[in-house]
Formats: sequence, C-alpha cells, structure tokens
Amino acid sequence: MSTRAVNFLHKWISNNVPETVAADIISVAELSQKLFADAKAIGIGSVEIEEEFGSVYEVILAAIVHQEAGFG
Repeated sequence: MSTRAVNFLHKWISNNVPETVAADIISVAELSQKLFADAKAIGIGSVEIEEEFGSVYEVILAAIVHQEAGFG
C-alpha cells in the first residue's frame, strides 16, 4: 500500500475537482489526465496510483457524483 499515493489522490481531488464540474465523460477524462500529470511532476507514477485505487476515472467520477448529491 502506498500511503503517498493515497494522500496525494485525496488531497488532489479536494483541491482540483470543482464543485461545479459536470459528471460527463470529457470533464472526468480531462481531470484524470491532469491528476496523472500532477502526480508525475512530484514523482508518483500512474501505476502506483492505479494499484491503490484501480480506475482513477471512476474515483473522480464518484467524487463528482458525491458532490452533486450534496455531500461535498
């Protein structure tokens, strides 16, 4: 288990997934690409993140849907 990957993803989502973003394929795909670019910039590879969470796309989509439901 990679604690730094877990911490990075949670912090990244809270700082980079705007409450106004739509849960559509393009928005989620763009956020996924940005997440991987930001992770790479600090030395966290996509494999490390995906080993912890599986599909980052699904994690981001779930965060958006959670916010839309009023839990964000």
